[in-house]
Amino acid sequence: MSLARKLAVLSDAAKYDASCASSGAKPRNSLRSGGIGSAGGAGICHAYAPDGRCISLLKLLLTNFCVFDCAYCVNRSSSNVERARFSVDEVVALTMNFYRRNYIEGLFLSSGIIRNSDYTMEQSIAVARKLRLEENFRGYIHLKTIPGASQDLIHEAGLYADRLSINIELANDTSLASLAPEKDAGAIRQTMGKLRYKMDAERERSKSRTGRRRFAPAGQSTQMIVGADSGKDSEILSQSVRLYGSYGLRRVYYSAFSPIPDSPAALPSKAAPLVREHRLYQADWLVRFYGFQVSEIADGMNDGMLDPAMDPKLAWAAANRHLFPVDVNTADREMLLRVPGMGVRSVSKILSSRRFTRLRLDDVGRVCRNLKKIKPFVSCVDWKPSAVLDSEFLQSHCAAKPTQLALF
Repeated sequence: MSLARKLAVLSDAAKYDASCASSGAKPRNSLRSGGIGSAGGAGICHAYAPDGRCISLLKLLLTNFCVFDCAYCVNRSSSNVERARFSVDEVVALTMNFYRRNYIEGLFLSSGIIRNSDYTMEQSIAVARKLRLEENFRGYIHLKTIPGASQDLIHEAGLYADRLSINIELANDTSLASLAPEKDAGAIRQTMGKLRYKMDAERERSKSRTGRRRFAPAGQSTQMIVGADSGKDSEILSQSVRLYGSYGLRRVYYSAFSPIPDSPAALPSKAAPLVREHRLYQADWLVRFYGFQVSEIADGMNDGMLDPAMDPKLAWAAANRHLFPVDVNTADREMLLRVPGMGVRSVSKILSSRRFTRLRLDDVGRVCRNLKKIKPFVSCVDWKPSAVLDSEFLQSHCAAKPTQLALF
């Protein structure tokens, strides 16, 4: 098979793995003078960094051969798909050639399981080792941790990779055992725990040793498939909260289930709505940065499911209309963060500004992007909403019309 055909097959096979952002990586140029590449910013293939830059990663599978037979995976051993495999040298050459042409800023490398977990992990590490030591590549590298790989190999992977990830796949352990019998949810979490312990230990050591190479400085992430089983949004979010708290994950990614050829009868026949994936990301953000509890935005609302027609923050406001309007001149930070349309930065600017003056509606508009969405929920010196905050008003005035989002 030609290299171009391998690239077509294995880049397409990698598109279902969403957990490949580079946020949090530090440039490696401080370790040694010179070098090629930059690890700054964040990205998932073609994506946008926090500062607005569009950056890209070369996202590949080392191979789509796999000895596992996970029902939801297009590359499972029983799947009738075209197979291909890169050599270590081929991945290294592709990465460097794409970088020199300014197509990419880093590499995301995953793989099907070939022979066994240790052998597969060794092949992935060999790519990263050659890029770092022989090609002097200082760009971002994300390696997918192979379930069941030895701790020595995972440790070595963390010395060359900026981020490691291991996918927990499903929020419910029973569903995972049924759909992916070769995978062990307990073993996956144990690996996450060891990764966190190693990262914490290396971080403490690096404080006293300048220039010391840190272990996976961009942390670890994971991914959960949404809609492959009967799990509710509240169950998925609760699992995410446990993962963030217990293992210090940088991100939990959500991937809407998409039917695959010759899929088993145990799987749904239709794709999960991508708007559900979008709502989970919004709810995840609210829990991590806005002080919400899962019970407030998912439990008891629509039987544990997020409202597809309304973002979770607006849905919470609609269910708690008695708390509004909020006075932007007197409300505390926690309550301001719960106003639909207000973000963390906007709230910080409001709190800073009101120390010197009483805020008017125009002042709020200058620090908030969507004043129309905010107006029904706030009051200030020259503004108090007169409309009744009923569900029909909120739906027409504030909620965006639900649309099917593009997957790739």
